[in-house]
Amino acid sequence: MLRDLVRRIYRNSPFYRQKLDEANIRPEDIQTLADLEYVPFTTKEELRTAYPLGLMAVPEEEVVRIHSSSGTTGKPIIVPYTRNDVAVWAEMMHRCLAMVGVTPRDRVQVTPGYGLWTAGIGFQAGVERLGAMAIPTGPGNTEKQLEMMLDLHTTVLIGTSSYGLLLAEEIERRQLQSRVSLRLGIFGSERWGDKMRRRIEESLGIDSFDIYGLTEIYGPGIAIDCPMHQGLHFWSDHLLFEVIDPQTGRQLPVGEEGELVITTLTKEGMPLLRYRTRDISRILPRACACGSNYPMIERVLGRTDDRIKVKGVNIYPGQIDDVLKSLPGAGSEYQIILTREGARDHMLVKVEALPGWDPGEVATDCRRTIKSRIGVSCDVEALPQGSLPRSEKKSRRVFDYREV
Repeated sequence: MLRDLVRRIYRNSPFYRQKLDEANIRPEDIQTLADLEYVPFTTKEELRTAYPLGLMAVPEEEVVRIHSSSGTTGKPIIVPYTRNDVAVWAEMMHRCLAMVGVTPRDRVQVTPGYGLWTAGIGFQAGVERLGAMAIPTGPGNTEKQLEMMLDLHTTVLIGTSSYGLLLAEEIERRQLQSRVSLRLGIFGSERWGDKMRRRIEESLGIDSFDIYGLTEIYGPGIAIDCPMHQGLHFWSDHLLFEVIDPQTGRQLPVGEEGELVITTLTKEGMPLLRYRTRDISRILPRACACGSNYPMIERVLGRTDDRIKVKGVNIYPGQIDDVLKSLPGAGSEYQIILTREGARDHMLVKVEALPGWDPGEVATDCRRTIKSRIGVSCDVEALPQGSLPRSEKKSRRVFDYREV
């Protein structure tokens, strides 16, 4: 499939023909995964530069839909889809839903956004392909979400983990647990830790699953964790995953942590060769106890562009997640506030203390653990549970007010 892809994009994509020619690579040179190491990466900056349709690899009459990234940090990325792309994406989403136990008897509430964003329509296509009932509420309007959830007896909730937490706490606050019919939750679009997962699961009485995807590839649904929760299975018949050293670009062996790079083996509208996702993960070397033959990656730790440098120490927000997971008195929510006092960086971490725990003790434990595990000194402020903002979309974790 890799050989077929390279031949196809060389023939049909002026962008990749030029890219490979400049690297002195002919399609026949790429036979194996090891050969890919000599192929240049494709970056998000190149996709933005090619706006709007510079990477389209089929005649326009074969494109049936476009989706787009948000474009919040520059030009958006426009992704064209052929009829087959749409069908493949729906099939991958169908696999995700079936893997976690969704059945045709389920009622699935789809809270991510519709329109140019990929999530809402992608989930709905998978639900319909499976034969379950889709409840396409879209984002926001928590009052309406709860009304639909109770009146239609929703059994599966789909959204961001931040919105899952918001809904869980609102249901808990209104004491609606006995009226909720939920049994599964599927959450994605942002990194979320085990502590948030437990909080959502305990509040709603559900099992939850982490789903992975990128607009540039298809959207959500390219990988998901199964009921064993040992990693995220990815669909290796449609996607080739590599892990590289983000600094050198060198391919890393299976099991080593680095940056995830994805090649779309069957995509037609905008196929991608060695796309740098910026997501930090690793390919797991073991088979899953669930019996699936699809390989796995570890849940995403963070992104290479999420890294912040404080007092000479590189920090990923996911490391704060890991600290909170180890502290029984701390909640799942946090904020990192960075300021500069004179020539010195100052880091304040705001966390939530669970009911029944002394905030001062939680702050002290958190400060000590951050110093010992991450190697940076900081101040910690522990607030009552529910004090930090909840979001209907993704939660913002880092606030960097240092002068550039």
